[in-house]
Amino acid sequence: MSTSPIEVVGRWLQNLLDPEVVNSVVAPDATYVSLNSENAELNKIMPWAGTSHGPQAFLDNLGSMFNRWENQGFNVTTMFASDENVAVFGDFRYKSNSLGKVVSSPFSILAKVIDGKVTYLQFLEDSYATAASFRKDGLWTVQTQAGAQPFEVGRSREENVLDGSGGRSADRPDRREA
Repeated sequence: MSTSPIEVVGRWLQNLLDPEVVNSVVAPDATYVSLNSENAELNKIMPWAGTSHGPQAFLDNLGSMFNRWENQGFNVTTMFASDENVAVFGDFRYKSNSLGKVVSSPFSILAKVIDGKVTYLQFLEDSYATAASFRKDGLWTVQTQAGAQPFEVGRSREENVLDGSGGRSADRPDRREA
């Protein structure tokens, strides 16, 4: 009896950094898309962002992630399959090792499994929030609509120190700003 696509993805999720398991469930030419196809600026912050190939890319990408973040929770809330397509939804909580910032994000995974092997995997998350867990200071000036007034987002390190908030948002003191 062959293993179903949902079982293959479930096995991978339970053994993300185990080379023996990854090599057994990921096709040699599998495509791994993390966050986007290609974004040079995001790739500077999160080197695993973009498209890579093969089981070693799965191991390298996730190994790099977990060298930069402490996994404080990774919860799969829903997983279902239709033919070779597997969809996974959930949320995670990571703490950046460099700055100690904690971030929570929903995630989704689309995996294609053919002949018991993952041939394609796309991982999506709130990349603005996760990248911000590495942000030491600085502001962005943003203009979201033509003719609209630009505004700033983020806080500088000096503002956090001066107001004593430690980065907590004034309107949501239970949450930290990016």
